[in-house]
Amino acid sequence: MSDEMPAKTHGAEVFLELRKRLQSGLLIVRKDVAGSPPNVVVTGGDSSLHIRTPRGELSLTLPAGVTFEQGSCIQTPAGASSEDELHFRLRIHVGRSATEEACDSGMETLRAKETYCFSCQGCMSRLLEDRVFKRVLPLPNGNWNTIVDDWCCHPDPFANKKLLPRAEDCLVGDTFVLLAQDASCEQTLTKEVSPVGTEDRQDPKKTCRRLALISCASCSSVLGEAVEPETLKLYITQVVVEPAVGDRKLEASLNRSLFLEKTVAARLLELSSSLSTFHFSVQTPDGKNFLLLWLLNSDSITVSVPEACFGVERSISSPAPHSPSPRAARALKLLYISCSDTGFQQREVVASWEVSAIGHPVVLPLKVCEELQQVIHDSNATLPASMRCMTSYEVAYLRL
Repeated sequence: MSDEMPAKTHGAEVFLELRKRLQSGLLIVRKDVAGSPPNVVVTGGDSSLHIRTPRGELSLTLPAGVTFEQGSCIQTPAGASSEDELHFRLRIHVGRSATEEACDSGMETLRAKETYCFSCQGCMSRLLEDRVFKRVLPLPNGNWNTIVDDWCCHPDPFANKKLLPRAEDCLVGDTFVLLAQDASCEQTLTKEVSPVGTEDRQDPKKTCRRLALISCASCSSVLGEAVEPETLKLYITQVVVEPAVGDRKLEASLNRSLFLEKTVAARLLELSSSLSTFHFSVQTPDGKNFLLLWLLNSDSITVSVPEACFGVERSISSPAPHSPSPRAARALKLLYISCSDTGFQQREVVASWEVSAIGHPVVLPLKVCEELQQVIHDSNATLPASMRCMTSYEVAYLRL
């Protein structure tokens, strides 16, 4: 396993995953909490689930429109790998209001002829004030040059040409936006040239590419790159985009890992839907694979209850953003492999993905890749032991 993997813990005392499409769920309770199956009593109320064990009672608030089917909770075999767990299957009813939920994404909110402000996600300082775009246009996906080569019967007319925005354009990529720089940027942004691919300096055949990194003048957080002297590339994981009217969403600055988790999850869901793909390769700007992600399902609702929270009845639907309490949340279920993993089976999977090029590239700055890896590892560590691995992959959930 990767050296960055946290030490494995006992996981959650209670873990619940509901599947809206299947209208069913899996409840896992540790034996040191429940003792034996008859000691676990599950009942439901209006968008709620109540779990009673000898340790105490836990009240979980479910999303609106999701209701537990009374009397449907039955024990199910847990398997040899989960001897310390009790597994239960249950049925739920999903109403119309629960199936029509939309997932928020800054990429989806951008519209032409509306006014937006861009803020640093780290310190919420305003970076770009009152930007109005005449055009908001999607960029081709990451391998568009290859597609041109396959379909054109003449030399690629776009070879070695960059797609750049005009003065009032916003070009939207998979993980970034391209904007024209203006005079106001000199006060809020700083630029620093940094090498990329330094490990290849000893190889005379490989040139050391240099990036002009764009940072927040207030907190020095790296926000993106200057792909041309007058063009900014801002990554969606580093900035908060909001309409210039209305209240500011200050909560976006309170929890970095939660913002990153939800932003990446929303974008993976959008890309999966638009491109009909379930395989993603998280890459650094120099094109090196960092994480391989396999999206299993997007209709999960999960609750993970650690030991410190059990035994006291509480509602866990939507605690404060910086509260340690667990929460019920829509989530993507992922299989993942860290490309730095030293296991033989994992190396084989990584090599297979790279040879077949089956993962849609999702490019993020190196530091953001490391942050995302930590978020995913933390998710894996909170799962019951029997759910953490699937063949050569590990399992994680990203909240939407």
